[in-house]
Amino acid sequence: MGNKEMTEKLNKYFVSDFTEEVNTEPVSSILVDEKKAGAPKEGTKEAIKRTPPKGVKKRKRARKESYSIYKVMKQVHPDTSVSSWVMSIMNLFVNGICEYITGEASCLAHYNKRQTISSREIQITVHLLLSRELAKHAVLEGTKAVTKHTSSKQKSTKC
Repeated sequence: MGNKEMTEKLNKYFVSDFTEEVNTEPVSSILVDEKKAGAPKEGTKEAIKRTPPKGVKKRKRARKESYSIYKVMKQVHPDTSVSSWVMSIMNLFVNGICEYITGEASCLAHYNKRQTISSREIQITVHLLLSRELAKHAVLEGTKAVTKHTSSKQKSTKC
């Protein structure tokens, strides 16, 4: 996939969330309306507590889902920094791999006439899709995570 195609895909993925909420009214008309409405002077408590004018929607922040990628990177390379562009590409990559693995695991469960995807289906799918060394590490970490989850679940039911 070329750089241009990746840029278009990322723009479609990220920018589409903000297009509905952006105000298309020019800024100068908003400022003029504020002056007419008797906006409080700067520095006063009223100016700080004031709500935005009617018709202007407050823009919501995009949800950052790449924090776990950042934490793992800081554990491995504490002195390395990453731009938000690279982090968004990594987030897309991880989400794509997860979708691919769960899709294949779903097919595997369907072939075996099961309705639930268990850790076994995920493990088999990872072995099939990833290369030898990467699959070995992924299965090891996944097994460790499942063991930790089940042991914490047993502790909470005993209390």
